[in-house]
Formats: sequence, structure tokens, C-alpha cells
Amino acid sequence: MENLEETRKRASQLKLMAFDVDGVLSEGSLFFTDNGIEMKAFNSLDGLGINMLQKSGITVAIITGRKARCVELRMENLHVELLYQGISDKLGTMHELLAKLGLSADQAGYMGDDIVDLHVMDACGFSAAPADCHEMVKPYARMVSSKIGGRGAVREVCEFILAAQGKLDAALAPYLPAPAK
Repeated sequence: MENLEETRKRASQLKLMAFDVDGVLSEGSLFFTDNGIEMKAFNSLDGLGINMLQKSGITVAIITGRKARCVELRMENLHVELLYQGISDKLGTMHELLAKLGLSADQAGYMGDDIVDLHVMDACGFSAAPADCHEMVKPYARMVSSKIGGRGAVREVCEFILAAQGKLDAALAPYLPAPAK
């Protein structure tokens, strides 16, 4: 991993932050009902982090290898319109997304947790991983959160990005009470 100042500099340039789902936005377990419906648990802390990024002008995308209706519903709830599920070529999808948005790779970040995320993480200007990511992922992550996937890791990364861009105080302000007199 590089030094913290270089990582902050990279995060300060982001206009797009993309996330994997399993092991990042969820803790990675896959639950199936007897009817074959896939279920996942999402953390509300992570959801608020995504909302704060969006309200601060950073586009959020989801690029995931699996496809599940519960992910679609959660992203609708978070107003994330750039949802790419069932993706085997995450890097190709990122390149298409960058072209669509008119952005360079230096303006994009990706958070993943496993070896299927390495190519896209390596191609982006900023990359992050949860604390419990696969060991082979850590050298490719510019930031490894102190939290595990599905348990606040995304929120930690979102706040890091907002702080690097000087937007964290403004993002938190609507939720904080007025100082006591």
C-alpha cells in the first residue's frame, strides 16, 4: 500500500466510486430460500455513506458478478441508477462506464474484496477493500478499511473520500444537532 497522503490525493480526484456487493456491501454469505430466492443483508451505515457520496456530487455505481433481485431493490432504495449485475468482465464494464460518463480512470474508484476484483481495482485511480478481503487483494487496495464487508467498511471508505475532497463536514452537517449553548 502507498502512503496515506498519496491515497488521499487519489481519493480527492474521484468523480465516480463503484462497489462490489458480496463481501463489500454485504458480508459475503449467500442465503437462498427454498424457492431459490437469494437474500442478502445490507448495512444501513453503508447506505448512508453512499447517500452522502451522491449528495456530495460523486456518482455511485455497483458492478457485481452475481445477479439478485434484493440488490436491485436495495439500489433502488439508495437511488443508485448505475447497477451492473451478472458481470464477468468488471474491467470492461468500468471502461464502458467511464466512456459513458466522460471520465478518466484517475477519476474513478472501486471497492472489491476478492481476486475477481483485481483488474478493475488496479485500473482505477483509487481502490479500497474491506478488512476481511482476500489476502491477495490487499496489495491492490490503496485503502484497506478497519471494518469488515457488510459491517461499515463502505461507510468508512465513503467518509475517507469525502474528507479527502473537503466535503465530509458538509455531508455530516444535516445529521448533527446544533452545538449546545
